[in-house]
Amino acid sequence: MFHKKTIRDVPIDNKSVLVRVDYNVPLEEDGTIADDFRIRQSLETLKYLIKRKCKITICSHLGRPEGKPDKKYSLERVAERLQKLIGIEVIFVDEAVGDRAFITRKKQTTNEIIMLENLRFDAREEGNDAHFAKELVKNAEYFVQDGFGVVHRAHASTDAITHYLPGVAGFLLEKEVSTILGAMKSPKHPVISIVGGAKIKDKIDVIKNFMKISETVIVGGVMANTLMVAKGYGVGNSKYEDEEIPEANHLLEHAAENDCELFVPHEDVAVGDKFDETAKRREIDIEDVKSNDIIMDFGRKTMEEVCHNISNAHTVFWNGPLGVIEFKNFNWATTKLSECIAANNHLTSIVGGGDTTGFIDELGMRDKFTHVSTGGGASLELMAGYKLPGIEALLDS
Repeated sequence: MFHKKTIRDVPIDNKSVLVRVDYNVPLEEDGTIADDFRIRQSLETLKYLIKRKCKITICSHLGRPEGKPDKKYSLERVAERLQKLIGIEVIFVDEAVGDRAFITRKKQTTNEIIMLENLRFDAREEGNDAHFAKELVKNAEYFVQDGFGVVHRAHASTDAITHYLPGVAGFLLEKEVSTILGAMKSPKHPVISIVGGAKIKDKIDVIKNFMKISETVIVGGVMANTLMVAKGYGVGNSKYEDEEIPEANHLLEHAAENDCELFVPHEDVAVGDKFDETAKRREIDIEDVKSNDIIMDFGRKTMEEVCHNISNAHTVFWNGPLGVIEFKNFNWATTKLSECIAANNHLTSIVGGGDTTGFIDELGMRDKFTHVSTGGGASLELMAGYKLPGIEALLDS
């Protein structure tokens, strides 16, 4: 299933390696790390390299510093957390490229890991700049890509870098791709896929791909409102994409052609009178939506049907919330969905990262799912059938 070389497949013993990880971790208001899931997911690769007596340099990004230094997004605290988790010294360098980074890496021993400063403090990273990539690879003999969350981007540390170093996959990248593609290639039926979000055009390819393998595709968020309008339902003052109605109609036709149910609320919904976290939740039948109502969640009757379908399924793919989860009065259906999936032990459940991962983390339910991805955009594009530049750039197996 995975068609690229990994760190098992090359003579990496005693080599200097540059490892691209995805340590774009969520932060608290005071800058402390809110969740170290992505750091912990990288440990298997790092421990393997340590065992092989490699000199390890780590590079990553954090946040959106807009191509210039921003202390809020420094990786220094991430380096401190990694040192606690992995048990050997992690030396933080306050630049990604330059004299200090070069000299520190030149003096490195196998008993320490070096972590470079945020790659996106330099605009050349996102610009896929060749000179920046050349600077990154100094002193390294192999490049290890283990940042699944960034491989859908052609940046200097995912694409250009492989022109100057042989690039192979780490264990996390291999696991993510093999698990997601393996489940999609030969899922155990019945299959239910759940897709939430605002814009149909952003997820049309993944919805179409899910239709090929699913008995039911459940759509939530603003996308559901758009499809409801296409089906002839009134949505009141709800957000929807009027310009995407033709595409919504096309999706409904595509579902029929694939003998797949494209499921949106058809019994009841939860509405508010304003798009605000203080809005009061009211559950009403679909035909009772008035002109000033704003649909922001699935209703209880609708969720009973969703949970019944899930109880009869064997495979579930999930990417995106059903309602406006940032408003506590309208995260009920997404919470209920999490509980329904977790309660069915027979399910293979694949969660596609992003907001969905953060939500089930808050519920303390991550370990109730078969696979929770570290990458939102990357998992979505993989599920849509796209080739990801950060993977394609690696050595073929």
